[in-house]
Amino acid sequence: MNILDFIFGNLWIVAVIFIIFSGLVTVNQGTIAVITMFGKYQRILRPGLGFKIPFIEQIYKRVSIQNRSVELEFQAVTVDQANVYFKSMLLYSVINQDEESIKNVAFKFITDKDLMQALIRTVEGSIRAFVATKKQAEILLQRREIVEYVKEQIDHSLQEWGYHLQDLQINDITFDQQIMESMSRVVASNNLKAAAENEGQALLITKTKGAEAEGNAIKIAAEAEREAARLRGQGVALFREEVAKGMSQAAEQMKQANLDTNVILFSMWTEAIKNFAEFGKGNIMFLDGSPDGMQKTMKQIMGMVKMEKEDDSPIIKK
Repeated sequence: MNILDFIFGNLWIVAVIFIIFSGLVTVNQGTIAVITMFGKYQRILRPGLGFKIPFIEQIYKRVSIQNRSVELEFQAVTVDQANVYFKSMLLYSVINQDEESIKNVAFKFITDKDLMQALIRTVEGSIRAFVATKKQAEILLQRREIVEYVKEQIDHSLQEWGYHLQDLQINDITFDQQIMESMSRVVASNNLKAAAENEGQALLITKTKGAEAEGNAIKIAAEAEREAARLRGQGVALFREEVAKGMSQAAEQMKQANLDTNVILFSMWTEAIKNFAEFGKGNIMFLDGSPDGMQKTMKQIMGMVKMEKEDDSPIIKK
């Protein structure tokens, strides 16, 4: 008996084997198969090897339970009539693997294209409604508020469709070129204003510290000058006291020797002229060197000495 005779002789066995194998279904990981019978929903098959009734049950759709993303680009208008352009990324997935959720995903929309169109339009409409209540200057600071508003508005609709919005990333927000340029000028002017204020504060601090330092320096110099003047006064007083003592002693000795004490004054006068000549720095002094001039000078000196004696000798007191 050859193979053909065996097959035709056991045709019913071959038919049974064919039917069994035709009912085996492989469902890939990350997907769930939706089974219908005569067009009506019957059940779902989860990942792995499953079985459906051959020729009666059909795989209507394989639903992906993996995350899906889509990029959006659209325009909105603010309450002050400024055009805002958005670039965003939408991340969504099947809400869960429950049978009811899978049924909603499988039968709410005819194709995935229809689902995508409805999802995109819903997100865009929610963002436009939010932007329409805000001013242009507020939009850049409210990315998080926009995302939270959109999720709150469309979560209910997505749940009815069997989906869940996992994340909405607003990657870029731009305005018309004229608005962008005006915003750049505003930012630049604010930066210049802040820089000018900082420079003014720095200059004020510098001037204040400089004035304080100068005041302290003047105060220290004044104290030093006052102390120096005091010391110079003490030195001059001591010098005069010593000179007076020396002159008194010399005059006493000359009296004891029966000499004229006016010689002392004459000696001091000539010594002063000598010092003027030796240590002078270009100053000009006119002295009368004639005998009459010298006699006149001596009389003036003796008159000064006599006046000081009449006033209780103030030179000696010092």
